[in-house]
Amino acid sequence: MKARHILSVLRRHMTVYTKLYLSSIALNFAEPILYLAAFGIGLGAFVQQIDGVPYLNFIAPGIIASSATFGAVYECTYGTYVRMFFQRTFDAILATPVSLAELVAAELLWGALKSVLYGSIIMIVLGMFGLLSSPLILLAIPLLLLSGLLFAVLSMIVASIAPGIESFNYFYTLFMTPLFLFSGIFFPLIGLPPLVEHIAHLSPLYHLVSACRALANGHAAGVPVDALWIAAALVLAAPWPFRLMRRKLIK
Repeated sequence: MKARHILSVLRRHMTVYTKLYLSSIALNFAEPILYLAAFGIGLGAFVQQIDGVPYLNFIAPGIIASSATFGAVYECTYGTYVRMFFQRTFDAILATPVSLAELVAAELLWGALKSVLYGSIIMIVLGMFGLLSSPLILLAIPLLLLSGLLFAVLSMIVASIAPGIESFNYFYTLFMTPLFLFSGIFFPLIGLPPLVEHIAHLSPLYHLVSACRALANGHAAGVPVDALWIAAALVLAAPWPFRLMRRKLIK
């Protein structure tokens, strides 16, 4: 693969994105803020503290992690599928010297960059409201890139096997929603039944939430373990989008 070809595709995506970024950021910004308001202010009136941390401060790092995650997921499911079949962007790019592997790599990197963008925006806003206790939260940005790449890989796997765009509903309902609800964003996992807790610990989102929460509270001791878990999952999953996309596009 040639880096300049990958950068060319990324530049193309960036050019298109700059024409629509205000509406895109607004939509991705509004949802996590609504979750923060609904759970933090509403439920926070009944749950004052968790582990000695005010409830709003408890969920804030999880909102950063989930915003970053869904940034990559939306981009590499619906975004990739639309470019592949409705806009025929893939056909146009593959008519140039860009190879399929380079195109897939660019899609994955673009999803990871969107993850960092949305996570960083939410991080800035929550920091302005004083909901992040430590500047160590800035160390979460490389983790957002790493986890964004993992979720981009998982999402492109789904995009490569989905028979139609409506099939993404299964991915969001049966995979992403359980991850969102049972990754420790809104409550500690320690109160769950042991089997559910063990399964939840396998969630990549759980490890991102755990790392972001530790850094937001000024603790970095357990973060390398979470980062290694995400990196290991990425290494195992990374080859599959390339294989499956080749099978889907080259017949």
